[in-house]
This record gives sequence, structure tokens and C-alpha cells, in this order.
Amino acid sequence: MDAHRHLLPMDTSADAERRRGRTALLPVGSFEQHGPHLPSATDTVIACTVAREIAAAHPVQVLPPLTISCSHEHEDWPGTVSISASTLLTVVRDVADSALRAGAAGLVLVNGHGGNYALGNAVQEARGAMALFPGPAEWAEARRAAGLATSADADMHAGELETSILLHAHPELVGPGYAEADHDAEERPHLLTLGLGAYTASGVVGRPSLASASKGAAVLSSLARSFGALPPLSARR
Repeated sequence: MDAHRHLLPMDTSADAERRRGRTALLPVGSFEQHGPHLPSATDTVIACTVAREIAAAHPVQVLPPLTISCSHEHEDWPGTVSISASTLLTVVRDVADSALRAGAAGLVLVNGHGGNYALGNAVQEARGAMALFPGPAEWAEARRAAGLATSADADMHAGELETSILLHAHPELVGPGYAEADHDAEERPHLLTLGLGAYTASGVVGRPSLASASKGAAVLSSLARSFGALPPLSARR
């Protein structure tokens, strides 16, 4: 499979016209280290993959992703690139305004990076025109449905969850050695101050050795189901 297949929407303007009035999905990823076995674009690939799974089950419009976001805690590793939280907020608000002018019912931020804390503020201030997905409850349900052995705290980065999703959807992106890459750093009390480098030398926090394609498929299926429980969006003008 081509690693880039289906990650970008290829709609024409005629396709967009047929989708006018639908909720728009904006995948938000990052460009940050993901240990020795996953690419720096992992969060973007996962956000796009979740959006694709949602679009297969619900009438939505998928937008191209934001590929660089707030990854400052990963900057001990080469290749990680970030923008400021204020820049991310500005871009998201601009996209939301443009999508609404183009006929979207609202904007769902499909977030693939846990460090994008600012997205919650954008949704809070949008007053019903924007939502954030998946949230902690949706991820927890997906973990349960897939039978993941690790918790969200223990499996923070490049572990069982992320490796499973890529093994299912984009196996060509998973490098060798993931079965030997486990690292336990569940306690990270000063992560925002010290960065992730204070807790892991490899960049991995979690147990990728437990990952499987079948778990990844179950995670994505659960998220698509959970999306249906989001409240309808509408801009308050």
C-alpha cells in the first residue's frame, strides 16, 4: 500500500458542493519523534486515518491536515518541529471561519497529538460551532474495545496504541524493532517543564511489543462508532 494513500482528501469543487451543510473534519497532527520504529509524522497519519474511518461511517467533509503543532516537549530529539500554541489557535480559528463560510455545519478537530492543549480552548470559545475528537472518554472506550493491555498514562508515546493503529492502517510505516522498544515511564511529574527527554532516552513511553493490527482495527472501529454520539454543531451568529 502507498504510505500516502487516502491521507489527503482529493475532492473536487463538485464533490464539496455535494457535501455542503455537513460537519467538516480537520485532522490535527504533529511532527515529532516517535522512537526508533515510527515516523515523525505518526500523529498526523493517525489523525488522518481516524478522519477517514469516520468519513466511511458518517456524512462529513474531510479537510487536509495540520501537520505541525505543539511538540515542544519532544525537542530533545532531532527533527521535531513545533509552532506556538497561539499560532495553532489562530490557524484553527481561521480554518473554522473559512469552513463555515464555505457551508460547513461546524468543525470537528480530529486531534492526534496529546500535547495540543490549546485546542480545548478553541472549542470552548467556539460556543457550539466546534468540537474536539477523540476525547479521553472516546480513547478509553477504544482501548477497552480493542483489548489494549496498557493504560493511557502508561502508553503515552509510540506504544501499544499508536503502533497498533499503524500496523493495521499503514504497516509499511512501522519500522523493525518495535517488539524490543518497550519503556516504562508512567510517572512523569515534570513533563511540561523538563520535556520527555527527562523520562526516556529512546522517545518511547509504553509497550509497542503488545501492538497488533487487529487491535488497531478495533480501535478505529470504536472511534467511528463514538463519533456518532457527538452533539450536532452549529455556529451562533
